[in-house]
Amino acid sequence: MNTTALPDLSRQDQKHEPGRPVASLRRRRLDLPLTLSVAFLALVVVLAVAGPLLVGEPNAQNLIRRLTPPGVGGHLLGTDQLGRDVLSRLVTGSRVSVLVGITAALLSGLIGSAIGIVSGYVGGWTDRLLMRLTDVQLAFPSLLLALAVIGFLGPSLTNVIVVLGITGWVSYARVLRSEVLSLRTREFVEAAQVIGVPGGRIMLRHMLPNVTGPLATILTLQVGTVILAEAALSFLGLGVPATTVTWGAMLSDGQLYMGTAWWLAVFPGTALLLTVLSINIAGDALRDRWDPRTYTS
Repeated sequence: MNTTALPDLSRQDQKHEPGRPVASLRRRRLDLPLTLSVAFLALVVVLAVAGPLLVGEPNAQNLIRRLTPPGVGGHLLGTDQLGRDVLSRLVTGSRVSVLVGITAALLSGLIGSAIGIVSGYVGGWTDRLLMRLTDVQLAFPSLLLALAVIGFLGPSLTNVIVVLGITGWVSYARVLRSEVLSLRTREFVEAAQVIGVPGGRIMLRHMLPNVTGPLATILTLQVGTVILAEAALSFLGLGVPATTVTWGAMLSDGQLYMGTAWWLAVFPGTALLLTVLSINIAGDALRDRWDPRTYTS
């Protein structure tokens, strides 16, 4: 019997499905950076929570050992111009960055999510009014607005969190509004409206759970943006009080000694860089996780 070799359909199917190879390749490519990023962020959070138990007093001065290089005299990362241990100050400064980054991003998410969902679901003049409000907010640079408000109210941790939280809600509002505009024509929303479910309940029970993916992505990326903004304010002396250790304040102090004591600026700058980079990688992974279109492009 003369038989003809049949083609390997399973291989052909895999070859002609454009999404599967791209998805698996991208997942493999993101595995290592994502794992390292999550591990580094976990380390930063642990140090921020348990920092005082692991390191000494960050403001303890010893002028005899001022500007000690890293690894000399029991100081792993050296000392600053007042003889303060850089490692202790670096670990203590992570507490401010983590606290401000998370709380301000959550505050922005709360404000922006409420505005975006209400604007997209209600529509009409409410939508136009809220979107013009976002345009007004975009007309003011967030950092300059934060500088003006904190300069008027004075530097404090609470003022930094509130100002950065209030000035960062626009991205939430715009993205969630577009998501809700596509959701409000879906069958389950129309069915809820037909049976008389109140609009507030529809927004909380049907709209909000369906936008958690974009919301989580924006929230993650916003944490990194807020950490950079807080560091910029502290660098300029308009963040938290001068007695509070922050990475931005350490950078400000270290810029004067770049030629003689490079470690004063390099270590806090590296910590800030790696933290924000890790947050961005995690946010990109969340975006790929919640947006299946990125796997087939």
